[in-house]
Amino acid sequence: MRVLGIDPGLRNMGWGVIDVDGSRLSHVANGICHSTGVDLGARLLSLHEQLTDIFHRYDPTAAAVEQTFVNKDGAGTLKLGQARGIALLVPAQYGLTVGEYAPNSVKKTVVGVGHAAKEQVAHMVKVQLPGVVLAGPDAADALAIAICHAHHARSGDMLARAVARAGA
Repeated sequence: MRVLGIDPGLRNMGWGVIDVDGSRLSHVANGICHSTGVDLGARLLSLHEQLTDIFHRYDPTAAAVEQTFVNKDGAGTLKLGQARGIALLVPAQYGLTVGEYAPNSVKKTVVGVGHAAKEQVAHMVKVQLPGVVLAGPDAADALAIAICHAHHARSGDMLARAVARAGA
């Protein structure tokens, strides 16, 4: 399975691709899509085009996105939600169902603590993907989202096999 993790953001959308073979994870690529344009529509279009290019280059078979939490800035939350829409749209255009994970769930899966700092997340991503060179904090978060999805998918597969054995 090849997983694309996406950390949505209107200015900077982090992305990370990992390969999953059983319990083995390996880094494929990571980076940051930087939006361009003077208005919101142009910025969203630039994110869509960049994320589409990533799909063409890396051909993921699974995708995961971090859920948005609401903060005090309603306008900022709405803009982040629109960028998150792009992060959900592009994988859907390729026929993928997108896993969605709360930030605390990602941190708990990767670091072991639900309120870990960004530096702790980046450190644990480097531990789990030896040799990875991170394009920045947004890319580190995106790889953490991909790792989280891989762990949840593996748990789901194990549960499905156990249920199938029990019913046989």
